Amino acid sequence: MRHPPRSGLLVVGAAVALVGTAIAPVVTASGATPACTVDYSVTSQWDTGFQGGVKITNNSAALSSWSLTFDFAGGQKVSQGWNAKWSQSAATVTAANESWNGSLGSGASVSAGFLASWSGSNAVPTTFKLNGTTCNVDTEPSPTPTDPPPTTGTAPKLHVLGNKLVDADADADADGATRRLLGVNRSGGEFMCVQGYGIFDGPVDDASVKAIADWKANTVRIPLNEECWLGLSNIKPEYAGANYIAAVKALVAKVEAHGMTPLVELHWNYGQYTGNSAGCSDVHATCQKPMPDAQYSPAFWSSVASTFKDDQAVAFDLFNEPYPDRATSTTAQAWACWKDGGTCPGIGYEVAGMQDLVDAVRGTGAKNLILAGGLAYSNDLSQWLTYKPSDPTGNLVAAFHTYNFNTCASESCWNSTLAPVAAQVPLVAGEIGENTCSHGFIDTAMKWFDDRGLSYLGWTWNTWDCSSGPSLISDYDGTPTSYGVGLRDHLRALNG
Repeated sequence: MRHPPRSGLLVVGAAVALVGTAIAPVVTASGATPACTVDYSVTSQWDTGFQGGVKITNNSAALSSWSLTFDFAGGQKVSQGWNAKWSQSAATVTAANESWNGSLGSGASVSAGFLASWSGSNAVPTTFKLNGTTCNVDTEPSPTPTDPPPTTGTAPKLHVLGNKLVDADADADADGATRRLLGVNRSGGEFMCVQGYGIFDGPVDDASVKAIADWKANTVRIPLNEECWLGLSNIKPEYAGANYIAAVKALVAKVEAHGMTPLVELHWNYGQYTGNSAGCSDVHATCQKPMPDAQYSPAFWSSVASTFKDDQAVAFDLFNEPYPDRATSTTAQAWACWKDGGTCPGIGYEVAGMQDLVDAVRGTGAKNLILAGGLAYSNDLSQWLTYKPSDPTGNLVAAFHTYNFNTCASESCWNSTLAPVAAQVPLVAGEIGENTCSHGFIDTAMKWFDDRGLSYLGWTWNTWDCSSGPSLISDYDGTPTSYGVGLRDHLRALNG
């Protein structure tokens, strides 16, 4: 998508240097269930602040309203929060339900998050009370940790074999060697930092990543911003450079820990464009530009590739949605710009072509899988094979995006333009979706891709309005929207 929105709620604060999730232990007597359980997590932490969250589970009679209290022992102070009305008196913090989430049935859970300051110590609270009842305890408590830290290294190393993706470590003739990328996009890293609000939109703790895996997804696409990664001066330091990279690496590790492929992608980049279909007039990376820029995009990919070249489970998507065809006067000019960059008609900045970006990645020695999307916001692959960049590793994949409102959004178009490409190289639909708050269009698309053994990723795992996002979820615990139900149920049917 070209224009992911910023959350309308209190903005989820940033991960500056993501730390291992700290969880308050649930303690219960053997065989007993406490009246309520609370999982407390620190999802990110920096020099003077942190982002935290609570997941409250009611194990008793249904509640029509709820209020959670706990005490900070290290002088921490809550500054803002979401999904609850947060307040603090001295050391005691209170999170009371909003008008829309007060009902908490027996066995039901609700999650809420907050930003807070700290200094000296960021000790985890030890006692939580829900409507005055102490949670996490029974008459004879014995400690049991609830959320062990993830271990990494379970995602497959992907490689191109003919027109298929395979696990490079598996026997090519063995069952399961062939892989399809089936999953979701996790938007936020492309816009939160450049807008000055954080690094990710919503939680990226282990629980939120596990919720994606629980849909039986095997891939998470992670859009990025080149100015934030490179730490350019227009980005707040706490969200830039080493801090941004550390946050991305931490999310990648969590995705891999759940056996899923992380697909990191350049979404927003530098370069002023005010021509046809311009998303903004800003020279900075605050919107989708028609092509990568020669000034920073190759440097971005050299750095990203150097960061992940020793982990071939990570795949690279070179550029979100090229649209030089909107700027140039002929299709031939557009495809030439797409491949070779340089001075492209209608684009005021020096362009880095797909070949430049492939060369930047391979120049580091990285052999990771690379995706390259075509023209018309990656919706046109009609001449992709003709202009295919040269890749010395042979590990290049065609990327395609399709929504119900695109030009190429019908089976007849897919048959004529996609099928010839998919016959020669692996094809990944990096974004599929619709703005109907339903799933009729993606149902048709998924069947078409399934019938040909191709890959697809739903846009997007964010809690936005499904008619404008479109958004797959209404809660980061994995609760689907009416649109997201279609993808969730389909993935579970395929991989369950």
